[in-house]
Amino acid sequence: MDFKRSDFPQDFIFGAATAAYQIEGHKFGGAGPTHWDTFAAGPGNVVRAENGDLACDHYHRYGEDLDLLKNAGMDAYRFSTSWARVMPDGRTPNPEGLDYYDRLVDAMLERGLQPFQTLYHWELPSALADKGGWQNRDTCALFGDFTDVITDRIGDRVTSIATVNEPWCVAYLSHFLGHHAPGLRDIRATARAMHHINLAHGVAMTRLRAKGMDNCGVVLNFDHTEPADDSAQAASAAATWDAIMNRWFVEAITKGSYPAEALAGFEAHMPDNWQDDMAEISQEIDFLGVNYYTRHKVTTDTNAVWPHIQSDEGPGDKTQMGWEIYPDGLHSFLTRLAQDYVGDLPIYVTENGMAWDDKIENGAVFDPVRMKFVSDHIMAAKRAIADGANVKGFFYWSLLDNYEWAFGYEKRFGMIHVDFETLKRTPKASYHALKSAIAR
Repeated sequence: MDFKRSDFPQDFIFGAATAAYQIEGHKFGGAGPTHWDTFAAGPGNVVRAENGDLACDHYHRYGEDLDLLKNAGMDAYRFSTSWARVMPDGRTPNPEGLDYYDRLVDAMLERGLQPFQTLYHWELPSALADKGGWQNRDTCALFGDFTDVITDRIGDRVTSIATVNEPWCVAYLSHFLGHHAPGLRDIRATARAMHHINLAHGVAMTRLRAKGMDNCGVVLNFDHTEPADDSAQAASAAATWDAIMNRWFVEAITKGSYPAEALAGFEAHMPDNWQDDMAEISQEIDFLGVNYYTRHKVTTDTNAVWPHIQSDEGPGDKTQMGWEIYPDGLHSFLTRLAQDYVGDLPIYVTENGMAWDDKIENGAVFDPVRMKFVSDHIMAAKRAIADGANVKGFFYWSLLDNYEWAFGYEKRFGMIHVDFETLKRTPKASYHALKSAIAR
């Protein structure tokens, strides 16, 4: 690794991130069914129709996993609290689920790890999906109730609370492109989900502030977007895609408005009186979480439906996901967000990582591509700090190989290898390299 801890401000946080459904084992502890269970059971939606029933069995093995995090010298653990575990029907508290998160947070604190909580990382209870899920405004108020219940139990011990993880994936990827649960391809459903997930963030912030909570924010994902060529058509396509992918959520939250290039396609399908919600959506946050993985080059596709875009990976080396490795994009976003949206507000890189076809050989996993990936992206964050962005921490995605949504257990993002037959954990070379770097 080309960096060491002493290169960063004294209060800079190094950590790793996970999500509940991807690691816990959803069949344990009274958790209710989610729309991901339904989606996975549909033909062709998920590799081998795999789901999160067992995953990494973090539900029982969290002590071992947190020990690995502590032994790496990490400062913090970013985790999510499953709505369907805490309230299996989306409404009624589950004592087993609440007790589990009690134990989990206490176990972090016992190991000196700061708990960075995410309220919603896509575990929508099936009972709410049956009523329209994020197309239904009522889901936002119920999300506020979930926020109250889980915060009353663990809010006194967590370091920070993010309301929603990657609302673009919750809304556009899932309702327009159909790649994630609920697997729709419907512009009206998309427009409503794009707005209601923002409103759910706002409702959660209102509930958290009513309880006197601070260090509350949101986690947004960003994709570095460039025109595929020098044509005016490509420039227009890039502006539209940037508005949908990168600007819709951050502008709603920081400016109380939606970008015109995206609203042009969605406005006819938006909920009635959506403008009345913008004040609650845009209330002050305490930090912004940034998830970044890759870039795309875009141009106009006149044969496609709106937004008439053709998107391709850039020319650089690719990860197991087929995503281009482009660390300069992280630097670009961190500085852009600081300059255009959040000023001196604390920014955390809440997810950054890569999938690789990792194999155990002679009892070890050698992953030099990931080692360079991590080093280059952390160095990009370091450059952003030098250029004025108030970047306060970096969380690698992910702590463990896990259930990678529509890709099942095929794609490995972890710095710890998981044998999905035996559930044995094996720290990879990248884990050891990162451990050495942050010890210096």
